[in-house]
Amino acid sequence: MGEWAGAASEIALSRFLKQAAALLALALLAGCSDRADEASVANAGAGGDLEAAAIAVGVIPDPASTDPTGLYARATDRICVLPAPQDFIIGIDMDYGDGQHCTASGTARREGELLRVTLAGNEGCGFDARFEGDRIVLPGTLPKGCAHYCTGRASLAGMEADRLSDSAAEARAMRDAKGRLLCGG
Repeated sequence: MGEWAGAASEIALSRFLKQAAALLALALLAGCSDRADEASVANAGAGGDLEAAAIAVGVIPDPASTDPTGLYARATDRICVLPAPQDFIIGIDMDYGDGQHCTASGTARREGELLRVTLAGNEGCGFDARFEGDRIVLPGTLPKGCAHYCTGRASLAGMEADRLSDSAAEARAMRDAKGRLLCGG
């Protein structure tokens, strides 16, 4: 019986130490932010919205208040976004080599966390991309007219690109594989 009591007390001590460590970590984290951020996180609810909490403490940018202007990339996929008199200019370039390529330019209208993209030309390529503050995600399914901008088996569908820069000059300088400016000129 003495062995069992000792094991039980070790388990209780272990649980206590884990709980104490968790509380200490939360206290340290709370000390790193101001009271408004703590209130925002607390208002997110016990099982709350993790994204809202991360935005509230500044871990990720708030897409609703972030300007999409800049240069985005992932591997060989690139997107440029520039302000225009109305809406934004957007350019998209993907190059996988061996005749697998997409290049397109057009306009984008900001509506909350959406970029309503209309690519230039008469091919009927318009879609809603998600703007997440630090990346742009194109939908997984696009209108048939969007295939016009691609060669081989390449497709713009599902493309994701992370923000590299919020510089308009860098976005304006982005070129496609043939050297054409996609957002400036």
